[in-house]
Amino acid sequence: MLTSQEIIQKLQLQPHPEGGYFKETYRSKGEIATGSLGSGYQGSRNYSTGIYFLLTSDKFSAFHRIKQDEMWHFYEGSPLKIHMISKDGTYSFVVIGRDLSSGHVPQYVVEGGVWFAAEVIEKDAFSFVGCTVSPGFDFQDFEMPSGQELVEMYPDLEAVIKKFTH
Repeated sequence: MLTSQEIIQKLQLQPHPEGGYFKETYRSKGEIATGSLGSGYQGSRNYSTGIYFLLTSDKFSAFHRIKQDEMWHFYEGSPLKIHMISKDGTYSFVVIGRDLSSGHVPQYVVEGGVWFAAEVIEKDAFSFVGCTVSPGFDFQDFEMPSGQELVEMYPDLEAVIKKFTH
């Protein structure tokens, strides 16, 4: 198995604003017109986008949300725990990985509008995953609040929010 640094170099991954490293691997040529997207979108969006995403034990993905559904695909390394806060403030999590007998799932969809963060479960390890977004990802649809802003919205979730915000 390659090390995280070898994967970062071989695939030319770059730092991501929420934490970890990424590279866009796909952006459909076709676009969805603004009028067909529903409320909340400004401008058209590609049908779909895909990225490679790598997190290490010391680089979590901070709580953020996007408008679109995001499907996570597990490739290699440590299982990854995705923490979620639903629109009504309910906390949940899922583990993506290969050990199906332990309840891991190899792919998972985070619904649009849900706050989510992710962490590598094993110490001194990495998780290499892919993410597919449809309609395609656009930074106009990305929100990453401070921990204080999220705690004000969900005070009963302060511990998990503080752990996974920058």
